[in-house]
Amino acid sequence: MLHPVAGYGREPMREVRRGAAGEWQARLGGLALRWSGTEDARPEGDGGTHDRFTLELAEGRQRDLVLELGAGPLRTPAVHPGRAWAATEQAWASAVPGLAGTVAVRDTRQAYAVLRGLTSAGGGMVAAATTSLPERAEEGRNYDYRYVWIRDQAYAGQAVAAAAPGPLLDDAVRFTTARLHADGPGLSPAYTVDGRPVPDQHPLDLQGYPGGYDRIGNHVNRQFQLDCFGEALLLLAAAAEHGRLDDDGWAAARIAAGAVRQRWREADAGIWELGNRDWTHSRLICAAGLRRIAGAAPRGPAAREWSALADTLLADTGRRALHPDGHWQRSPDDPSLDAALLLPPLRGLLPADDPRTRATLRAYTAHLTDGYYAYRFRHDDRPLSKAEGAFLLCGFVTALAEHQQGNEIDAYRWFERNRAACGAPGLFAEEYDVAQRRLQGNLPQAFVHALMLEASARLARPEATARTQPRPT
Repeated sequence: MLHPVAGYGREPMREVRRGAAGEWQARLGGLALRWSGTEDARPEGDGGTHDRFTLELAEGRQRDLVLELGAGPLRTPAVHPGRAWAATEQAWASAVPGLAGTVAVRDTRQAYAVLRGLTSAGGGMVAAATTSLPERAEEGRNYDYRYVWIRDQAYAGQAVAAAAPGPLLDDAVRFTTARLHADGPGLSPAYTVDGRPVPDQHPLDLQGYPGGYDRIGNHVNRQFQLDCFGEALLLLAAAAEHGRLDDDGWAAARIAAGAVRQRWREADAGIWELGNRDWTHSRLICAAGLRRIAGAAPRGPAAREWSALADTLLADTGRRALHPDGHWQRSPDDPSLDAALLLPPLRGLLPADDPRTRATLRAYTAHLTDGYYAYRFRHDDRPLSKAEGAFLLCGFVTALAEHQQGNEIDAYRWFERNRAACGAPGLFAEEYDVAQRRLQGNLPQAFVHALMLEASARLARPEATARTQPRPT
């Protein structure tokens, strides 16, 4: 049965008639409607009106139906379902690579398709397609993620570079390059899809999602996040390594490196957008970006300068933010752990066998994970799952960290546990409520799909030092 209604249920179909080819046509609110493949459907209704169609098929039979809506009269021939299916399959085949060299091909292709779907014609990829879905009911933690975060854009570009370098990598580079040229050291953490400032956060005169609030805009527009420059450099380096960075891209790299030199001593809001501090991750990821772009650049003064600046950041951070136990701590004045500190070694700042890399992974998995679910940091004395949901981005990062150490069985355990933390359509939100087995926050969340894509690609290339037994937990 087809029962279309306009005006929030107030306006049924009118002017129901057959078209020249036997299809059904009607008016629906201010729209024209055409339903094809339904020549034997029956118009029905109450009170002498036809407001719905009924089509009956014998058991085992199938039918392709095409529903078209248009603002004006539908004068062109009706869409042919066979040709429409073929065109759709061809379009998706050209937009999404086969990704045969990954460990979960179907899910990895879907992750790629999600990232493609979240990317605008201008190259900007929104962080999520929704707004105001709560991370925790009645706690005020729901946000509008329908904007382009530079960090997320870089994550997606690096994931695509690891899996199948192509147009999505170019899109990420194009958007990030344009923003660096436009704003330089004043780069914002996030933009609208057309590169404008994100509006201030404000409420709507609408009822919010149950347990949430009605708000749009985002307070990120008032923050400085140093790590964005490091992530931008990592993205540009990944493009350069695949021969996909043009002169504008190299100029953007010089701008980003200059911004790091100018601003690395400033306190910033960090990856989790908290209060301003000398966040360890921000400085280490900038050092990783500088080192990576220096390695991708032609030999010369610029490469030497970038490499030297990376050494300076690493040395200063090592003096100020290395815990007495040997692992990286969140900031010089905060000795606790943070999932973000697993990222700089994965981006090439330090080797896998560096004592700081290994100590950080050991401490993190011991204190901020539970049952192969990962959490960002400890909010307070509550159990981890009481403070927030498992952070799926961090789960895939941990899989990559274990893989880097050659712990292949543990890496796959992390990957599979977090790959399963999705809804029926296979989409990931930012967080996962382990106790209630449900998604939390906006979805689909781009950076989770990006890290799933990257993990699937990298885990398919086992480390030479891979062990056959899991590391004790």
